[in-house]
Amino acid sequence: MSEHRRKAPQPQGGGRAAARRAAQQPAGRRSDSSRRATPPSPSAAHGEEPTYGSRAEARRAAQRGGGRRRGGDDSSGHEGRGRGRVDSGKKRFIDYPRAGKYGFRRWVPSWKLVSGLCLGFLGLMMGVAGVAYALVVPPKVNDLAKAQNNVYYWADDTQMVATGGSVNRQSIEYAQIPPAMRNAVISAENKSFQTDRGIDPMGIARAFYNMARGGETQGGSTITQQYVKNSMLTQDQTLSRKFKELFITLKVGETVGKKEVMEGYLNVSYYGRGASGLQAAARAYYNKDATDLNPSECAFLATLLKGASYYDPAGAPEVDPVKASRKENTRRAKLRWGWILDEEVKDGKLSAAERAKYTEFPMPIEPRKDAKLGGQTGYLVDLATKYFLAHNDRNVTEKELAQGGYEIHTTFEKKKVDELEKSIKKVYEAKISPKARPDKDTHVQFGGASVDTKTGAIVATYGGQDATQHYTNNADATGAQVGSTFKPFVLAAAMKYGKRNPEGEKVQGESERTPVSPKSIYNGDNKLKINNYDGSVWMNDDNKEWLQTNDGDHSYGDISLRYAMQESANSPYVQLGMDVGTDKVKEAAISAGLRDDDYMAKADVPSFSIGTSSPSAIRMAGSYATFATSGKQREPFSVTEVKHDGAVIYQHKTKTNPAFSSVVADNVTDVLKNVVEHGTGTPAKLAGRDAAGKTGTTDGNKSAWFVGYTPQLSTAVSMFRMDDDEKNKDREFLEMYGTGGEKSIHGASFPAQIWHDYMTEAVKGTKVVAFPKPEPYGETLYGGGAVSPTPTPSPTPTPSESSASPTPSVTPSSPTPTPSETCQPLDWECRNNQNGGAATNGNGTEGNTGGTTDGGTDAGTTDGGTDTGTTEGTTEGTTEGDENERGGIFGGG
Repeated sequence: MSEHRRKAPQPQGGGRAAARRAAQQPAGRRSDSSRRATPPSPSAAHGEEPTYGSRAEARRAAQRGGGRRRGGDDSSGHEGRGRGRVDSGKKRFIDYPRAGKYGFRRWVPSWKLVSGLCLGFLGLMMGVAGVAYALVVPPKVNDLAKAQNNVYYWADDTQMVATGGSVNRQSIEYAQIPPAMRNAVISAENKSFQTDRGIDPMGIARAFYNMARGGETQGGSTITQQYVKNSMLTQDQTLSRKFKELFITLKVGETVGKKEVMEGYLNVSYYGRGASGLQAAARAYYNKDATDLNPSECAFLATLLKGASYYDPAGAPEVDPVKASRKENTRRAKLRWGWILDEEVKDGKLSAAERAKYTEFPMPIEPRKDAKLGGQTGYLVDLATKYFLAHNDRNVTEKELAQGGYEIHTTFEKKKVDELEKSIKKVYEAKISPKARPDKDTHVQFGGASVDTKTGAIVATYGGQDATQHYTNNADATGAQVGSTFKPFVLAAAMKYGKRNPEGEKVQGESERTPVSPKSIYNGDNKLKINNYDGSVWMNDDNKEWLQTNDGDHSYGDISLRYAMQESANSPYVQLGMDVGTDKVKEAAISAGLRDDDYMAKADVPSFSIGTSSPSAIRMAGSYATFATSGKQREPFSVTEVKHDGAVIYQHKTKTNPAFSSVVADNVTDVLKNVVEHGTGTPAKLAGRDAAGKTGTTDGNKSAWFVGYTPQLSTAVSMFRMDDDEKNKDREFLEMYGTGGEKSIHGASFPAQIWHDYMTEAVKGTKVVAFPKPEPYGETLYGGGAVSPTPTPSPTPTPSESSASPTPSVTPSSPTPTPSETCQPLDWECRNNQNGGAATNGNGTEGNTGGTTDGGTDAGTTDGGTDTGTTEGTTEGTTEGDENERGGIFGGG
């Protein structure tokens, strides 16, 4: 091995020990030791990297200095050129990576560096903020806070009405604002208002603290901030808007007086009910000027500033039907109202003695309508507004809508709306006379809705006589039970799901069930004992049997479901509902378009099948439209498009749901067509057009319905009696015995006549379309105790025997005139005599009276169908062929 590669001798005592001993020696001795331990490298003389006593020393040197090694005793003073960086000894302005530190410590910034950067950033931001503050110019309030109108359009895009916005705002001066209102707002919203500069850091901190603790979400905005946001900026929850709000608020806080801020805030704030500003709110809630408000009323109006949708006792179901109900809103309003008064006492703005006077909540008046919204217009605007607020993807709020600038294009057709109103007014003027019959004709109400079957568009509604006087929209849910108009859902359920096997479990699958044909035979006796699907007697909570009655206590014997629908017999459909399962009946109704909401009755009692539910006229028209379209369900809607500042922000998209198969829906339609042509619905028959429908009347004669459709249009008409005064806590549906001079009101009377008159005009000029011909479906079953005939052979009758058989006579060659041809309009006695014939004993009537007090009723009309072939329905069950044309017992296809 060559001499220059020979391993140098190791210093005694190890590396670190040797290094410590070397450090303790004088400089001269260290130099000698070094020379003795390691012979000088030939390259050292030329300023090259010195050699080390060992490889270990070399590694340690590299670790300590990161490779920075100085040269030997280079007389020229040049730095060595080792692998590490040589420390020049100069101080850097930013010591990063840090000198004199090794490993990861070199990359950890010092506290001096961190604090310096923070101070520098803070200074920079302060500079930017100062420049921004100097340059910011608050926008003019009147340019942005002045509300615009909202314009509503008919379906043909002609203008219906322009309303909202500036219509309901009246600015008042600071001196006109009651001190009690100013005090209530300060105590509730911003206690430091008089002293802060527009921003309240402590308020913001409290808001964050409360939210961090899981308390109620609250804002830290001052009155000045809210004034700026409401009058100068948008409501967008964006960082840029917050940034603008901060600087504009600071500017306003410095340049605008407190009185002007308070005046502006109360004049531009939204209080609900379309009221922007204190004066409009005072009128909307208490029908008085703002100057006349007392401290209690002021405290309530201050409550609304937290969110009118959740604090107006009138409720806001279009925003949230559960959390914004009347009950919940009233509860919240009372709590916050009392809290604000107490806070005023704490703040020294209200004496304890004065506070003690206000123990009763100042309940505001019911919402009123704008004069522009009189007649049907207010109801239409209300429906369109609610629909848009509930369905828009941009979450446009009621408050934003009230600011105006929206174009709302509706589905309503002016001609049809006018025709529906005209048809109902005709009945009012001819038959309803509160002066002549104050105990019978007061509080008479009608409701109506008409839906395009192909799209679900609501083309017409009738909400009441005047939206500015009668505030409840009768086209929407009113609580009026629908009676026998619910029976088509029972038949649809029986065909779709099938009758349960009486020997099977309560819950059965499709394979265990038997689809039911409309030709199926059921017992139509009065006071029929209702059984469970397995044949056991159904018992109510009081352990009593259910005895189902028919109107007029009429017994039909064994009859087909088709004939039972025609004559509106109750007992067959109540038992059918039990055989199928009332839960399945409910599913069928929901599939057709009804909602499982507060207006859907409990489905655990037999009477559910005969209409104890109370959906709206809109929902009933929409659900019957599902049958008209062979089972395709489409949601009713009232808005096609909405624009804001010219830009489209909402467009309706029709969605089709397969509710029933076409064979099921078409069979139901055929049965309901028979009701109009031969049954209780004959007053609704349209000349030259197919029409299908069903009458309905409820327990105690408290409501009456007719719901029907052509292939293109479905319409529902309701009638009931109820006091208009919603302050009357004991309001209830009143009986209609004697109303309009009639013995009783049934679905076949006024509602069917209104339906006929309206539909005659509504479909005029449209294409005549026939309903699809139904295919046979299901099996002919026997239920409710109906006896299945024994198939025994019988001899062929002779001609003389055939002529003597009790077969119902065929339709006479000379047709009987229809009621509309020979009777005067609204002359029900004449119509009953012609339609009912010998049905004076109750044949052809409908009734839902159950065997217990909660059984729904459907007291029908005594104008039974033109078919009077049987009164008991027991001997003609075999004459199917003869009954086909006349809609008899079997009512063939």
